[in-house]
Amino acid sequence: MAEIGIHARGLPGLPEDHAKIPVWNAENWFYEDFEIGDKIRSIRRTIAEGESMQFNSLVMDHHPYVSDERFAVEEGVFGRRLVAGAFVFSLGLGLAATNCLNSFSYGYDRLRFIKPVFIGDTIYTIRENLAKEVHGETMGKLRVSYSVYKGEGELVLYAEHLLTALYHDPAPFAEAAKVRMAEKAARKG
Repeated sequence: MAEIGIHARGLPGLPEDHAKIPVWNAENWFYEDFEIGDKIRSIRRTIAEGESMQFNSLVMDHHPYVSDERFAVEEGVFGRRLVAGAFVFSLGLGLAATNCLNSFSYGYDRLRFIKPVFIGDTIYTIRENLAKEVHGETMGKLRVSYSVYKGEGELVLYAEHLLTALYHDPAPFAEAAKVRMAEKAARKG
């Protein structure tokens, strides 16, 4: 796994001695630093009712399963209120997200809500680097999985995050990038 938190990164206006101090949780990884098969596990996090309802209000998700206690208990399939899937997705990714200064989100694939998550459940995430490919002249594309678990390891959500990352040294990827760019142009017609 690429080293976390060892890269100093200056910002405009910082004194030089401050700029030499590594920024917490702001990795300076490049495409070459991502190793296929590397995994990280997040800390655990219990989902509280207040934050669940706040999320529902922010995104206007007031489905009875997530915001009507009486409905959920008396008529719902699960016998209690759910945490909105979008909130579980957001929390799950946030638990294992890095603030890599050289990578950019490209999209998500294979998002699946596998098991229900309830208010009071404790979740954690395992992130794994799945694949990488040359994408263009300045950056490659990565595929990373997020598996979100609750309790004693029950899988509740799975998603794959596509992201691009700058090459530290574009030269070794130049020929493959030209081929890739030509393929993209040919598909567009």
